[in-house]
Amino acid sequence: MSTKITAERLIAEISSVIRGKPSELERFVTAFLSGGHILLEDVPGLGKTTLAKTLSRIVGTGTTKNPHPVNFKRIQFTPDLLPYDITGVDVFNPEKHTFEFMPGPVFCDILLADEINRTTPKVQSALLEVMAEHQVSSGGITRPVSPLFFVVATQNPVETEGTYPLPAAQLDRFMMRLSLGYPDEDAERTILHDDPSETILPSLQPGVTDEDIFASRKEQKTVYCHPALEQAIVSLVRKTRKHPAVKLGVSPRGALQLLHAGRTLALIRGRTWLQDDDIADLAEPLLAHRIIPRDNRTGTAEIIKEVTGSVLEKMSRITDWTQDAAHEEIV
Repeated sequence: MSTKITAERLIAEISSVIRGKPSELERFVTAFLSGGHILLEDVPGLGKTTLAKTLSRIVGTGTTKNPHPVNFKRIQFTPDLLPYDITGVDVFNPEKHTFEFMPGPVFCDILLADEINRTTPKVQSALLEVMAEHQVSSGGITRPVSPLFFVVATQNPVETEGTYPLPAAQLDRFMMRLSLGYPDEDAERTILHDDPSETILPSLQPGVTDEDIFASRKEQKTVYCHPALEQAIVSLVRKTRKHPAVKLGVSPRGALQLLHAGRTLALIRGRTWLQDDDIADLAEPLLAHRIIPRDNRTGTAEIIKEVTGSVLEKMSRITDWTQDAAHEEIV
């Protein structure tokens, strides 16, 4: 199954529950198929948890004819949580007189990290190795997690009492930061009438398998990116580091993930080549959470929009990205 068909199936099924959010769901599926992780930042009641549950219902493992739902786990982050509550712990077996490892909830396919900013930095850091390396180290032994491992973390951006802000190293592990936002009037009316989380979600069945997802990740490597667009990505991240309002700019990991997600989005949109529109649409959700402004009142999303617009506009004046271009820096 091609990436386009896989994405269409995922978006169609999720849209039956999460109404009126086509752009947000396209980005969500882009990150999932790319193998990245998602930070959902929204006020309560907008469907963050429902979105993760819906994805876990429609993705299966095993044969295409008889797939089983993926292994889904949820962690409710609280101040009293400990690192081994996430990764697992060695427990003494009195019958065998040996220690046995009891796996934590990260040993799953899709993990919902609910209200991740309500636990201490020590616990938050327990996710770092798993998210970046897809493995857990405990007792001198390294154990791999599922190759499908996908984290959907949520946090409330309004309520700050009793919370612990995510450090830059943790934020950098998330491919995208998304916000569903309030539905429009028509979508909210259908939600009120259908209550899809109660009537539709429980009946969903897997329509996409892990093999479809792995096939998509292979296909993503074949998408062509013109040298002019590669240079645009480099110029974009470098300009964030020089921006007068930015204290810490985008890392090389951010540039790599922007290129990777751009290739996936191109396939979802039915192309085997990257376009400047793909970069423009992904820049804000993929880069805004990776920069630290000098003034906390400065919006990082506005900075990324400004930098992306100037870089892509300059690129279009210098060269047409569909033609051969010299590797000149776009400034």
